[in-house]
Amino acid sequence: MTMVSELGEFLRVRRAALKPEDVGLLNYGIRRVPGLRREELAMLAGVSNTYYTRLEQGLSNNASEAIIDAIARALNLTIDERAHLFNLARARNTKRRTVTKPDKARTGTLRLIQSMSGTPAIVLGRRSEVLAWNRLGHRLVAGHLDFDAPKSAATRPNMTRLLFLDHHTRELYPRWLEEATRAVSSLRLVAGRATDDPELASLVGELTLKSEEFAKLWARHPVENCMSGLKHMHHPEVGALELNFEVLTPPDDSGHRILMYAADPGTPAAEALQLLAAGDAAEPEGPARLSLDQQSSTLPQSDGPFRLR
Repeated sequence: MTMVSELGEFLRVRRAALKPEDVGLLNYGIRRVPGLRREELAMLAGVSNTYYTRLEQGLSNNASEAIIDAIARALNLTIDERAHLFNLARARNTKRRTVTKPDKARTGTLRLIQSMSGTPAIVLGRRSEVLAWNRLGHRLVAGHLDFDAPKSAATRPNMTRLLFLDHHTRELYPRWLEEATRAVSSLRLVAGRATDDPELASLVGELTLKSEEFAKLWARHPVENCMSGLKHMHHPEVGALELNFEVLTPPDDSGHRILMYAADPGTPAAEALQLLAAGDAAEPEGPARLSLDQQSSTLPQSDGPFRLR
């Protein structure tokens, strides 16, 4: 899908989510389609209906920032959704590039997370792939996988793929839909920033084909920059956990993120984390530790390239 049509899809989804009364308009009877009509949104944005229709249909590719800003206000977009809209609008005139160099965590970042022995920490790439984790981070989110899996691009896990396609990870989150929506919202935001990333498009295509739940969430076009919050987990070793999470972003253009977890002092979750940290951090030998290939061997395979939608 081209970025022009990606922009149009986002506008249509957001327009359909608004009711006339949400924006101070009178609702006259039954509507054939949900949400605002194109002419209503055009009026609210102060542009002609013809121009807005062409923009939504991908027939206009030179909208000014002032027009995009007016449309964002008319749609009542959040700060994150507004940034996403601008990313999609700007992406229409950018050159596509091919990413060939394998990504890896910086040495300084590795030293940092390894020094945090009491805090679960994970280094994520722009596509939510795991570039590194410390021992406690590994034990918390993916103890059933090899600790060294992130060291190779061919074997490294992807947090979003695990969430939708790995039953061990799914069982980790009692509020799975909440976690899945948050993951898709973050991935949508990344897709707007990296519209020319074939590996990201491949990930979206794979998850769309293999997970009906992902496909439905992706079609809703949720957008949110999830930098902090609360995660509810049920760990197979220590039971229920209620953990705060924070995401740190290095001041470069790598797109890397450091995801860290912490429990409120004196809570059962804090005691559970201490128990997990005190456990044997060595990776077990034998078949109990599943490789990514073993995890995905029974899943249907994608039969061709996929473009971001």
